[in-house]
Amino acid sequence: MEAAGVGTAVSDEELRAPAAFMASLQPEVAAATAVVLPERLQRREAERQQGVERQRQKKEAQVVKEEQSDFFVAAFAREREAVEALLAAGPLEEAAARLQALQKLLTESVRFLAPYEVRQGQEAVSRLQSDLAARRQQLQPKKKFAFRTLKKEAAPGSEPRPAEPSRPAAAPPAPGHGPAEGESSGPPLCGFSGAEDEELELGPAELLQRDVVLSELRGCRVRLRGNANTLRVRDCRGCTVLCGPVSTSVLVDGCSDCLLVLACQQLRTHRTRDSRFYVQVTSRAVIEDCTKVSFAPYTWSYPGIERDFESSGLDRNRNNWNLVDDFDWLATDKPSPNWSLIPEQERITCWD
Repeated sequence: MEAAGVGTAVSDEELRAPAAFMASLQPEVAAATAVVLPERLQRREAERQQGVERQRQKKEAQVVKEEQSDFFVAAFAREREAVEALLAAGPLEEAAARLQALQKLLTESVRFLAPYEVRQGQEAVSRLQSDLAARRQQLQPKKKFAFRTLKKEAAPGSEPRPAEPSRPAAAPPAPGHGPAEGESSGPPLCGFSGAEDEELELGPAELLQRDVVLSELRGCRVRLRGNANTLRVRDCRGCTVLCGPVSTSVLVDGCSDCLLVLACQQLRTHRTRDSRFYVQVTSRAVIEDCTKVSFAPYTWSYPGIERDFESSGLDRNRNNWNLVDDFDWLATDKPSPNWSLIPEQERITCWD
């Protein structure tokens, strides 16, 4: 019996040993748990504070953006009224200078304006440019009346003298075609219309601060060497347009299969497809109702282009050729499928 009792006592001690061992470990386990728990809480607290800081910064940025927008709206309205007053009864050169400053204000404010504010500003500038062009045309001296010499009848048997070929000039739009957005309702001051498969060119003297219109051209190659004030390219097919610096805006509307090389403050493209643009633009280009249009940096050059850039007021060191706003694509997390960048290996570098 005693032997059995001893055996039983040994067994109890053996059973109590693991429990005692675990009890001896409990303070260390508790301490480890106490360390892990605060680290987890500290991490969560740090993440919460970071989230609060992000929200604060976002709110402050929104306030700054709204303040900048309010400042722009007030300044833009002030300058617009000044330009309108000068157009009504003031020197047109001063009106043109103030209008160029207004365009610059809009260009520099695009980064913090909402898309609808950009569109409203562009429409206002375009309207004022049209009004300026109309006033310039209105103030041009009218041709004096003069008697016309009657043509002498050809002598019998003599061959009629062939008529001298004339360069296509801009003509009023065909019936059913109203003026494009931003285009004055009168006949264009400078440009080409209705030509087909021709080489067309205007030089510095013809372009200087003029409003140029290219319309309804087919398969033409146009070189505009000089500093124009505005440029409108409307309803052209399969054309190449090489243009020197334009002081203010370029509008491309209703074109297809065209190659356009343009330098300007503002570029707007409407209803255009399958066309390539090589641009030097100081603001963000805008497209609307366009498909398969692509962009690359401006690479055309000609003798005297540096002088034309200086005359235009464009900053050669500022080119937003790859920043395009698509008014038909509002998603911010996906790129617009309507435009793309021309791969570097496919870009044209030699034009002549």
